[in-house]
Amino acid sequence: MSGWQSWIWAGLALVLYIIGGLMIMGGLVMIGILGAQDLWGWGEARSIGYVAFGIGIVLSVSGVLFMRIMRNRGRA
Repeated sequence: MSGWQSWIWAGLALVLYIIGGLMIMGGLVMIGILGAQDLWGWGEARSIGYVAFGIGIVLSVSGVLFMRIMRNRGRA
């Protein structure tokens, strides 16, 4: 794999990690602060917060695992 492709994969892993962290924080805000408020007709903020929190955890963990795989295989 060439040098620029390694940077793309490493950047993708970092973006997954950062987006996951933002979704975790956003989910916690929706669960804790917004609570039972209706969000634009989509439902309660608490339920959307749980979904954002769960997806954020999945994205963050997958970003970290992806970074570790890239490092252990010498790609980044």
